Amino acid sequence: MSQNSNTEDTIDLKELFFSLIAQWKLIALCVILSLVCALLYLRTTPDTYAVDALVQVEESKGTSAALLGDLSSMIEQKQPAQAEIELLKSRLVLGSVIQNLNLDLKISGTENSFFNRLLSPHDYQTTYNKNAVIFKDDAKSFDVRKFDIPTYYLDKNLLLNFNGNKYTLTDAKTKQVIFSAVTNQESQHTSEYGTWKIALYTQDQLKNTYNIEKMSLPAAMLSITENYSVAEKGKLTGILGLNYQGQDKEHITNVLNSILVAYSQQNIERRSAETAQTLKFLDEQLPELKQQLDVAEREFNKFRQQYNTVDVTKESELYLTQSIQLETSKAEIEQKLAEAAAKYTNEHPAMQQMNAQLGAINKKIGELNDTLKQLPDLQRRYLQLYREVEVKTQLYTALLNSYQQLRIAKAGEIGNVRIVDTAVLPIEPIKPKKLQILILAIFLGGFLGTLLALLRNMMHSGIKDSNQIENELDLPVYATVPRSPTQESRIKLLKKKKSIPILAIKNGDDIAIESLRSMRTAIHFALNNAKNNIIMISGPAPEVGKSFISTNLAAILAQSNKRVLIIDADMRRGYLHKYFNHDNLPGLAEYLNTQQTLDSIIKPTEIPHLDVITRGKSPVNPSELLSSAKFAAMFEQLSPMYDHIIIDTPPVLAVTDGIIISQYAGVNLVIARYAKSQMKELELTVNRFEQVGVKVNGFILNDIQRGSGGYGYGYGYGYGYNYAYGYKASKNND
Repeated sequence: MSQNSNTEDTIDLKELFFSLIAQWKLIALCVILSLVCALLYLRTTPDTYAVDALVQVEESKGTSAALLGDLSSMIEQKQPAQAEIELLKSRLVLGSVIQNLNLDLKISGTENSFFNRLLSPHDYQTTYNKNAVIFKDDAKSFDVRKFDIPTYYLDKNLLLNFNGNKYTLTDAKTKQVIFSAVTNQESQHTSEYGTWKIALYTQDQLKNTYNIEKMSLPAAMLSITENYSVAEKGKLTGILGLNYQGQDKEHITNVLNSILVAYSQQNIERRSAETAQTLKFLDEQLPELKQQLDVAEREFNKFRQQYNTVDVTKESELYLTQSIQLETSKAEIEQKLAEAAAKYTNEHPAMQQMNAQLGAINKKIGELNDTLKQLPDLQRRYLQLYREVEVKTQLYTALLNSYQQLRIAKAGEIGNVRIVDTAVLPIEPIKPKKLQILILAIFLGGFLGTLLALLRNMMHSGIKDSNQIENELDLPVYATVPRSPTQESRIKLLKKKKSIPILAIKNGDDIAIESLRSMRTAIHFALNNAKNNIIMISGPAPEVGKSFISTNLAAILAQSNKRVLIIDADMRRGYLHKYFNHDNLPGLAEYLNTQQTLDSIIKPTEIPHLDVITRGKSPVNPSELLSSAKFAAMFEQLSPMYDHIIIDTPPVLAVTDGIIISQYAGVNLVIARYAKSQMKELELTVNRFEQVGVKVNGFILNDIQRGSGGYGYGYGYGYGYNYAYGYKASKNND
C-alpha cells in the first residue's frame, strides 16, 4: 500500500513537471514582461544617494566650575546622547539651515510624469544657497533671489509661467493669476492677503511651466526629516551617526554639512551663554563688593585715628581669626548659592547642601558673636571693624581672580561637541539597486508564469490518465491518441467552409494515426463477441474529437482491405461530408424521410473500400427518424455488405440520438478528451447506456498532450478541433 502511494506521488510530480515544461512559452512570456516592467521602472526612477557624518558628544564641565570649584562635580550633569539627537532634529538646528539655504522654497517641473520621464526626460536641477535658489531646466535656468509671499499662500502650489521678460504666478487650484511682474528686478505688490516681495532673474527665454511652493517652517522641517536620521553608534558611546538621502548628491552633501555647522555653533553658543551669564553676575557683584570694602577700610582707619593703637589680647586675636574665617566661608557660600540659583531650584540637592552649610556657619557666627560681646567695648569694636576689612578684602580678591579666570575660559570655549566626519560627495547611488531588481524581476516573472500555468492546469481539471478511467469505471481504454499539430492546422479550414484532408491519408506516419492503428486488434477481438459488425463512436459532450476518430479509424480499416462504411448520424451538426469532399445532400435524413433510396445515399470516396453516408438536410425530428423501423432495417441491409460499419453520433449527454443508435451497434466506443472530459460526464454517459441495456465496450482517450502523466512520451504532436456543437438543428443545407 505504501509502495503504491509512493508511485502515485511520483507520477503526480512528474505530471506537474511536464505540464510546466509544456507551458514554457507562458512562463517565458511572464519573465519577459516582468523584465520589461523592471527596465521601465529603472528608466523612470531617479537615483537616490546617501551621505553620512559622525559627531562625538564629549563629557566636560561647564565654565561655571571656575567659581564652584569641587562643588561643580556634584552639580554637573552628564548630557545624554539622546538629548543631542533631539537637538540635531530640532527647529533650533534645522530651522537655521532652512533659513540659510532657502530650503523652504520648492521648485519642480510640470513635465515630470511617468511618460515624460520615459519618453522625453528633462534634466531638472535645483541649487540652494544663501543668496538665491537656482533652478535649471536642461540648458536654461532662472534664479529666485527673494520670494516673500503672504502667509495665506504658504504650502500652496503655484504655477510659474514665463512670457518674454515677464512672469506670472497662478494658483494651481483656482487657475487664477495672483501675481505678475518683470524679471531681473525685485517687485513688490500688496494684495488682500498681504505683501508680495519677489525677485526673479533669468537670461534665458523660458517657455515651460514650473511648480513653485513656499513652505512653512513645519512643512520644510518635514521635507528634511523624511530623509534625515540621527542615531547613536553603539550603546553609550557618545558617537552620533547622521544620515541624509536625496536625488541630488551635491545638495544633500551641502545640507548635511550645514546641519553640522549649525549644530556646532549652537553648542558653542549654549556653553558661552553660561560663561557670559556668570561674567554678568560678577560684573554686578565686584563694584558693590569694592564699595563695601572701601567703607569698611574707612571705618577702620577712622577708629584707629581716634583711639590710636588698641592692645589686643591673645584671646581676642583667636576670636578675630575665627570670625574672619567664618565670615569668609559664609560669603563664599552665599556667592555660590547666588550662582547656583540661576540654574537650580531650592529643592535641588546641591542647593539644599549649600543651604545646610550656610546654616551651620551662621550658627557658629552667632555663638562667636555672643562670646565677643563679653570683651571690653573698645576691643570688641576694634575686632569687628578689623574683621569686616579682612573679610571684604579676601572675598573681593577671590571674586576678582574668578572673574579673570572666566574671561580666559570664555576666550577658549570650544563646546563639548566634536565633528569627527563631515559629509563627502557620494559616488554610487543606494537605490534603485539595478541588479537586485532585475534578478527579482526574473524570479517574480517565473513565479507568476508558474502560477498561471498551475491555474491553467486547475482549470483543465479533466481526465489526464487512462488508469483513472479503467480504475473508476472498470472499462478498458482501447487507445490513447496524442495531439497532432498537423490536424490542428487543418481543422481551421472548417470555418472557411472548405474540405478537410484526412490525416490518415495525407500524413499516415503521424503519431495520432499510429495510435489508432494500434487499436485495430482490440476492435477485432471486440467484434468477435459482438452481435454485428457495427461500431458506434460517441462522446459525452461536444469537442471531444468523435468525427476525427471516426473518419481516420474508417480510413485505417479500409487501408487494410476491409470494406468499410462510415455513417454521419449527427443529423443536427454533422460535417463528415467535408472530410470526403462530398455534398451533404442526399443523405441519411432524405432516406429516413423516404425521399431517397439506400443506394442513392451511399457515396464512394477517394479511399478504396470506403463508402460514406452523409447526414443530409437537418430534419426537425431527428430522434423520431432514428427510432423508426426503417432505420433498423437499413442496418440489416448494410451489415452483410461491409466488413465494418462506423457510426459517428451526436453527444450522448446533449441529445438522445446516440442512445437510440447504440441499440443497433455491436461495439460501442466512447471518446474522452484529455484534460477536458470530466469523470462525472463519463459516469453519466455509461449510466445512460446502461439504462437502455447497452454495454459500453471501452473508451478512447483523445488529444493526449505532451508531458501528460503516464504518457509523457515528449511528442511534439497534438490535435484539437474547435467544432462548437449546437443543440439545435442547422438551418442551412450545406
